This record gives sequence, C-alpha cells and structure tokens, in this order.
Amino acid sequence: MTKIIIIRGNSGSGKTTLAQALHDQCDSSFLISQDVVRRQMLQVDDHAGNLAINLMAELIEFGRLHVDVVILEGILRQDVYRELLQSVLTKFDIVIPVYYDLPLTETISRHRTKRFVSFTESDVAKWYRKNDYLGWPDEIIFNQTITLKQAMAAIMQRINHQ
Repeated sequence: MTKIIIIRGNSGSGKTTLAQALHDQCDSSFLISQDVVRRQMLQVDDHAGNLAINLMAELIEFGRLHVDVVILEGILRQDVYRELLQSVLTKFDIVIPVYYDLPLTETISRHRTKRFVSFTESDVAKWYRKNDYLGWPDEIIFNQTITLKQAMAAIMQRINHQ
C-alpha cells in the first residue's frame, strides 16, 4: 500500500522536526521538504505556478513508485498548493494530512529557538496564515500543546491501522 503523510503549518510550527522524526522511524520512506525544493534547489518565490510545484509533483511520484511512505512537509499554503495536494488523493492508498494550527505568538516564539534562519520575525508574521486547513475530513490538527512524541504516535497509529 502506498502512503503519503502531508505535514503543513506556519513557519516554526514543528513540521520539519516531525517530518525528520517520521523519516527516521519509517524503514522505507522518502522526505520532500518544500523549503529545500523551493528555496534551496530552485530559489523561487512562493506563488501560484512556481516551478517548485512541478518538481514536488515529480518527487512525489518518484516516492510513490519506490518507497512505502512519502513524507511531504512545508508551509504548503492551500491557496498555492491545493491542486498539488489534491492530486495525491487518487494516487495513494493512504493519505494522512496533518496541519499544525498554532497562534502567531507561538510560531514566533518557536522561530526564536532556531539556530540558523535567513528570515526575521516580521517575515514570519507576514507569511502567517491563520487556520489554513485543507478541509479534508481526516485532516489531523495539532495545536501548540502537542508534543513530538504525541504527534509521532498519532501518525504512526494511522499508518499502521489503515
């Protein structure tokens, strides 16, 4: 069975930490980071139709064909990435959408703990999107009280019981 975990949320919410932990936990997995593809590989702005969307689609398909679990993580604003995200619904047997719903004050607080960042707190505030849910019936919503261990357990339970 092919599986994809989509981890979304605002900057500093814990997406990358969770994605890396899941990648380490799953034996046959492929991790796709929106920041790596968009900012590092292609150096493109985050807008509708940017080149990163097509490359992420290709990487998702590569993962679907070659590993058990694809992990896609990033801010992945639904107004820009909805079509890409919708496309996985018909391609994967199991789709686990996760959204970190944290208040702006918490994302800024978490942003302060990062060691290497190339953007400011005002950038984080400018990018912040409140309640950017996909609206899918099985979307997992995590708030600021969820621990990494709890998030891992919730997702691993879905992976193992579907």
